[in-house]
Amino acid sequence: MNENQRVKLVLSGNTSAFGYFVETYQDMAITIAHRICGNVQDAEDVVQESFVKAYRNLHSFRSESKFSSWLYRIVYNTAVSHSKIRMWVSDTEIELADVQETSDFDAEKQIADAERTEIVHNVLNRMPKGDALLLTLYYIEDNAVKDIAKITGLNEPNVKVKLFRARKLFKELMISKYDFAL
Repeated sequence: MNENQRVKLVLSGNTSAFGYFVETYQDMAITIAHRICGNVQDAEDVVQESFVKAYRNLHSFRSESKFSSWLYRIVYNTAVSHSKIRMWVSDTEIELADVQETSDFDAEKQIADAERTEIVHNVLNRMPKGDALLLTLYYIEDNAVKDIAKITGLNEPNVKVKLFRARKLFKELMISKYDFAL
């Protein structure tokens, strides 16, 4: 069953079918909200509020775009409203996220993966929240530029420019903080 069929199922009265969307998209929704809000508790509140908004406004979803882009746009707007922040301005360093994705091949690889993940999260947390969000959406979540534009409300050329600048800043921070030659 594709997502458009699931939307129709929910709209026809099967409210439990909405659980598919929650299960499928909650992790990325929390990632987006966390990048904007800066802490897990606020991010969870934002995501819960966003899913409620999505459910109540499901009738306005147009199948022209992906459901995920539509939902992530709601999460983005809710998080920005909740945080009342300026997305493209540096804030003080944020507490390092406890999320680490490691493989289970061997202890050395796990340690190296954990260190790499920690370094990436540390650098992302030192960047302006908007830049970190763009890099997360593009590189970690593999969203296309057009989808990022829909999520953030920026136009595609602006997303490309901001991604270019964010990559450059990421590289500068990696070199200055960790003496990496990228």
